[in-house]
Amino acid sequence: MKFFIDSANIDDIKEALALGLCDGVTTNPTLVAKTGRPFKAVIDDILALVEGPVSLEVTALDYPTMMKQARELRAYGDQVVVKLPLTKDGLKACKTCFDEGIATNVTLCFSPSQALIAAKAGATFISPFVGRLDDISTDGMSLVEDIVRIYENYDFETQVLAASLRHPQHVVQSALAGAHVGTMPLSVIQQLFQHPLTDIGLQKFMDDWKKVPSA
Repeated sequence: MKFFIDSANIDDIKEALALGLCDGVTTNPTLVAKTGRPFKAVIDDILALVEGPVSLEVTALDYPTMMKQARELRAYGDQVVVKLPLTKDGLKACKTCFDEGIATNVTLCFSPSQALIAAKAGATFISPFVGRLDDISTDGMSLVEDIVRIYENYDFETQVLAASLRHPQHVVQSALAGAHVGTMPLSVIQQLFQHPLTDIGLQKFMDDWKKVPSA
């Protein structure tokens, strides 16, 4: 499973890259706004750092403006993946982007039927939002499992990008379900290598090392 970092924070992206756990980046208007920096400056910095796919989201709701923005975003570089909402106009834009060779990430997916039609529209990635479904007492991970099964049934090329992953178990369950990608903030990436028994074992080794004679 590939790891994308869900962030527009340059320091966080650099840290994920240094850990070898950044195969790409996903952003959205909220994440860019948190930086307090101009959009172009943020994106230029990210694209200069990251070799893998970088998802940049349109802010329009109508098809013509979505396509105008999609083409403008794609002009930033070949690694740009245009994020489109899972709406009727978003699917129209997805189909046009597919025809024009523009990679897409269809986002805000909350049902298997939405994922099915996104794949038929030619989406490069589909982003089921696990944590947001959990928030309303629904099993978000079952959605990932259902989408993976549907895509395997029909050999769709659309990759399942498990999003809104909020803790290590979300990441592990996504991997077990067969998601192609998991996107998460740096805080979740850092939790993946933390374990109390690792800390206890390391401290024991260090304490014992102090007892070894120096000569």
